[in-house]
Amino acid sequence: MIKNKTLYSSIIVIIIWYLLYLFIDIKVIPSPIETITEFFELLKADLLKHLAYSIFRIFLALIISLTLGISLGIFLGLNRKYDEIISPIIYLLYPIPKISFLPVLMVIFGLGNLSKIILITLIILFQILVTTKDSIKELKKEHFYSINSMGANNIQIYKHLIIPAILPKLLTALRISIATSIAVLFFAENFATTYGIGYFIMDSWIRVNYPQMFSGILAISLLGLFIYKSIDLIENKYCKWITLEKNNRYFT
Repeated sequence: MIKNKTLYSSIIVIIIWYLLYLFIDIKVIPSPIETITEFFELLKADLLKHLAYSIFRIFLALIISLTLGISLGIFLGLNRKYDEIISPIIYLLYPIPKISFLPVLMVIFGLGNLSKIILITLIILFQILVTTKDSIKELKKEHFYSINSMGANNIQIYKHLIIPAILPKLLTALRISIATSIAVLFFAENFATTYGIGYFIMDSWIRVNYPQMFSGILAISLLGLFIYKSIDLIENKYCKWITLEKNNRYFT
């Protein structure tokens, strides 16, 4: 059994990358060794600053999305009357590609961080909102009757019933929306900005500096890996029954 899956998968990716470098033999695909060396050199320069700007935008959007999405999702899940009024509006807006709002957001909120943060917030918010609402609606009335019969107060109902019910699907929704938000942020950071990993990659491409370009791509990959590993840690700590179910499947 492979203990360090991240190390194993990284080695596989580097091997495939190196084979492409050898057999395709064009400058647009630099050597992985050259790129990794360049990556660490750039960390001493300005790459870390570009990455810090992207991390700031994503994590601030994430905090806002979770706060609004979970609160409104629980409210709608527990209040059928308001859910019937608001859900059609959500379902109408949800399928629209949020990147199409970027020109509007830039006109209204300016060309700086705010428009980009709001764009990422919109992407994550709808995913969190719909997932939370549907998870609450899956709870049966008998669940509430049972916990109420044991004398639980509102805080205990949220702690022992509502939060455990929404958390597993919420973490899955985060995994999906984070990947989309990073891709959209890459696009958004190419407009009226001088800092951000998306700007760094495209600027390197324009200057035909492919090792720097791939260093930026490597930085995005590591950012995504960090976020996904953080979500896995949360799941392992607060959704232990999910981890046990996964382990049981591997042995059946």
